[in-house]
Amino acid sequence: MTTTPVLADTAAYAQAVEDAKQAAAAYYAGGTSPLDDDAYDRLGRAIAAWESAHPDQVRADSPTGKVAGGAAEGDVPHTRPMLSLDNVFSAEQFAAWAASLERRIGRVVERWSVEPKLDGLAIAARYERGRLTRLVTRGDGTAGEDVSHARGTIVGLPERLTEPVTVEVRGEVLMTTEQFEAANPIRVAHGGEPFANPRNAAAGTLRAKDRPYRVEMTFFAYDMLPIAAADADGPVADGPAVDPDGLDELAHSELIARAVALGLHTSGATAVPGRAVTGTEEVLARVAEIAALRAELPFGIDGIVIKADLAADRHEAGSGSRAPRWAIAYKLPAVEKVTRLVGVEWNVGRTGIIAPRAVLEPVEIDGSTVAYATLHNPSDITRRDLRVGDHVMVYKAGDIIPRVEAPVAHLRTGEEEPIGFPEACPQCGSEIDRSEQRWRCARGRDCHLVASLSYAVGRDQLDIEGLGASRIVQLVDATLVADVADLFTLTHEQLLGLDRMGETSTENLLAAIATARTRPLGRVLCALGIRGTGRSMSRRIARHFATMDAVRAADAEAMQQVDGIGAEKAPVIVAELAELAVVVDKLVAAGVNMTEPGATPPPPPGTETESVSEAPIAEAAGPLAGLSVVVTGAMTGPLEALSRNQMNELIERAGGKSSSSVSKRTGLVVAGEKAGSKRTKAEELGIRLVDPDEFATLLGDFLPA
Repeated sequence: MTTTPVLADTAAYAQAVEDAKQAAAAYYAGGTSPLDDDAYDRLGRAIAAWESAHPDQVRADSPTGKVAGGAAEGDVPHTRPMLSLDNVFSAEQFAAWAASLERRIGRVVERWSVEPKLDGLAIAARYERGRLTRLVTRGDGTAGEDVSHARGTIVGLPERLTEPVTVEVRGEVLMTTEQFEAANPIRVAHGGEPFANPRNAAAGTLRAKDRPYRVEMTFFAYDMLPIAAADADGPVADGPAVDPDGLDELAHSELIARAVALGLHTSGATAVPGRAVTGTEEVLARVAEIAALRAELPFGIDGIVIKADLAADRHEAGSGSRAPRWAIAYKLPAVEKVTRLVGVEWNVGRTGIIAPRAVLEPVEIDGSTVAYATLHNPSDITRRDLRVGDHVMVYKAGDIIPRVEAPVAHLRTGEEEPIGFPEACPQCGSEIDRSEQRWRCARGRDCHLVASLSYAVGRDQLDIEGLGASRIVQLVDATLVADVADLFTLTHEQLLGLDRMGETSTENLLAAIATARTRPLGRVLCALGIRGTGRSMSRRIARHFATMDAVRAADAEAMQQVDGIGAEKAPVIVAELAELAVVVDKLVAAGVNMTEPGATPPPPPGTETESVSEAPIAEAAGPLAGLSVVVTGAMTGPLEALSRNQMNELIERAGGKSSSSVSKRTGLVVAGEKAGSKRTKAEELGIRLVDPDEFATLLGDFLPA
């Protein structure tokens, strides 16, 4: 749980109130803020804690009693107050809040609604007889700002509903990752500073009226209420709201289903749909499922919203001046923080790629301390106008490598300095190939031979036990190995001549190298470290072409017939294979396997009946033929010793296609111990589920001996 800072005295409290007000005003006015979300939340909790201990000294302008923390006011009255949500940060806090709600209404909450807390900006969309007439921001909760000029730029917010109803739809406007990546180059091209993150981008874009460009956003509905009829473009009329559908009496889950039927976009169309559950244990299980998927989502969430689903519970609980008593936001650890960029390192990878890495003032994000982050490539640094000394927004979620999103340009002092680009390869001093966005040492993979060889002999490639990094350094320093093929020509005498290599270790290593000669073609391709490929792509290439000869004979057009290889990647792979021709020839001469078991090669070029681009690849035989298979959880029994990569190889040898995500196209899910959200989704979609023992029986003779 995130700690709450302690305010020492009245002066510290007053300063904290001013800081919170300024941050809220900057964010709601233009999408910029000197504080990230976590810092703003901690500041708010510190203010609230101080006010709880000193109730007689609470300032009238404190953000704690205001909706949205003192957001900019507007002049369009809301039909009903548009409230914020109170927060909890742990299972214990949620349980205490749920118990207090049940005490308030005098009964157990029978059903809860659990949905993602989208990281955007709340708006109210008014529809008159099915036609969109006005968009209003939350503002201070009682009145907001008219942002109807943004109509037509918001996906999921139709100009007309499927029925001619008069309603107000409330929801969140945000930028998806794809929309944000498209928006920043447009903004920079028109002379603007890059947005720090999608949330700030949505807030600033929604209010901008006179920009010479337009960028796209997305709307997610989370509530709907009846409003009084009015003239098409006028304000909401006085008098009681018309509620022919009985919206106020619907359960929240029913209300969202009604919104979908009207053509509105909700979280139901995402990987984390809102769901009605029973009991607090099911609530917390769903919270864990959504949190686990957070890093994979194409939009930002900063928590999970939990609501009493039934209308009777909501009516009885009521609302306070700032937040409803029947809903709470379960906040997740921050995945974005602002810190300072103190330098840039230039590292050379195993294929010779020269990658910049940001050196940061250490900052805690998502439960870990982050001191380094990805900077993508030199052109990205230039496009974002990053400078040493900048405050930068850093993103990290789960196991994802931290990345620098953008500079927080409005915090610049003028002392920031340009980032220096290398004139020569920082690893070996050779020339740099700058012909592509990602720079590369002119020596390619020869520049960082130890890294290249360490990758090639890894468990998911050639799997040569006994060849650790220190042993590879010895081989390279002794000029015994200049590429991966040289490993297969090592002799007993050469190995015995190395330090700390005795008779037993030499025999063991030679035996491991001999075994590596029999690896399937997909593993050999992966070991070569071809740019644009990895384990999965190497297997797909191997299964498509079946032999190394067919792979090497393929041109870019033929390479594009492999699932997942497009027009940009195909020529890169073909060029890499040509560059590796000498190494491949040496591997063939050394007796390394160059075929993929069970694969059928495509017809040769020039076949009269069908061209290569039109010829279907023969359906793989086996018990999984034609099935997309997802493996989740810990494997047991005969499958326990297999790595996930080996499982994927096994699936493809048995005729199936391995996948990492469950969808309607999935044919089978193998659910091991502690299988979570993927199993749940498979159950919802009615997809066949098997446990590891059943899967092993199904595979039969395809299992490794």
